[in-house]
Amino acid sequence: MSQGECENLICLSLGKYKLKTELNAGFTTFLTMAYIIFVNPTILAEAGIPFEAATMATLLAAAVGTLLVGLFANAPLAMAPGMGLNAAFTYSLVVGHGLSWQQALGVVFLSGLIFAILAFLGWQKGLVAAMPLPLRRAIAAGIGLFICFIGLKSLGLITEHQVTLVTMGRITPQLCVGVAGLILTAVLLQFRIKGAIIIGIGAITAVSLLAGWTNLPKDFTSSAYKYDIFMELDIVGALKLSLIGAIFSFMFVDCFDSIGTLMACAHQSGHVDDKGNVKHITRLLGVDAIASLLGAIFGTSTTTTYIESGTGIAAGGRTGYTAITTAVLFLLMIPLVPIIQIVPTIATAPALVLVGVMMMSAVNEINFRSWEDGLPALLTMIMMPLSYSISNGLVLGFVSYIVLQICIGKIRKISLGLWSIGILCVLELILR
Repeated sequence: MSQGECENLICLSLGKYKLKTELNAGFTTFLTMAYIIFVNPTILAEAGIPFEAATMATLLAAAVGTLLVGLFANAPLAMAPGMGLNAAFTYSLVVGHGLSWQQALGVVFLSGLIFAILAFLGWQKGLVAAMPLPLRRAIAAGIGLFICFIGLKSLGLITEHQVTLVTMGRITPQLCVGVAGLILTAVLLQFRIKGAIIIGIGAITAVSLLAGWTNLPKDFTSSAYKYDIFMELDIVGALKLSLIGAIFSFMFVDCFDSIGTLMACAHQSGHVDDKGNVKHITRLLGVDAIASLLGAIFGTSTTTTYIESGTGIAAGGRTGYTAITTAVLFLLMIPLVPIIQIVPTIATAPALVLVGVMMMSAVNEINFRSWEDGLPALLTMIMMPLSYSISNGLVLGFVSYIVLQICIGKIRKISLGLWSIGILCVLELILR
């Protein structure tokens, strides 16, 4: 078969959508989410995972997860280790619970396994529906606050204080460059420049190289670095009663985050039926869950569907060819692992802050004039950054919501699913 015949066959399989449009959409999606290549290893490194190995794991998880979406779900969606979930991995499980990173990967694997079972049984929609809408929005906003807090700390704009716990950091040349990069990236985002976050990271890294704050690698070949974290997860070590809450917290966040993203992107791409339901949602969520399992095996935190997929959809992506294009681009980044290592913390910190701002948009839809909604929502949001734990925010949010419903005489409003979540949260408080 000639090249022209092959191309015609591909175009016919795409229907009215042109291959060139799908390729461009996949490239657009990659540009808008490629910041995870730099940011995720930085966060995982604080959990003790070697930076270069974490980078390789991030690329493999993103490439394989996105490829699965393209091949088995035929959707223009991309996957990668989720922001917020990576912070929970490092700061809640490893720093907070004192787990090894191998045990933390075990928690990620088990949460993905539960998610997969629920997805294939079709129960995940009912579970998410049991969660009060104000709390779902508060969780998204709280994770945004948490990520923003971590970004500001990494930037050096805030630092610890013996009396006030936190305070503003000293003005240094590095801080000034980081803040300038933050402003630059925000301006680029305002003007909807493709790859705005990547441009910001690149600009700060270039200044850091010129200033001598970071150095070029001695060897530019990825073979010079060890990728020795494959299959290093400790599932047995994660099977503890005290970690039940953490396992379900990861599953909850991944579950409703994925469903929310799928719903938003499906409506944008037209992958909905006459009743407004997402087509093949069980298959999509199943792929998401499998991607999380594989991510833990590769050596990274929970893999999830990225809202940045919407940029590729806006560029015309409608089929799995968009996802396959994005996956291939992630694979092509593997030889560049040594170069990625030169990116300093002050270059990735602005990305954390800005992603946090994006996630904070959910707070606009919370009714703080209602005490039954406002108080649990506030506790959920504020406890995540203040206790350095996403699971703490989840637990206090759900428990306070249920207690308030009981006290104001709305016990019938508490569904069986919400009671189940509440019991898990109480167990988390007791067993910690």
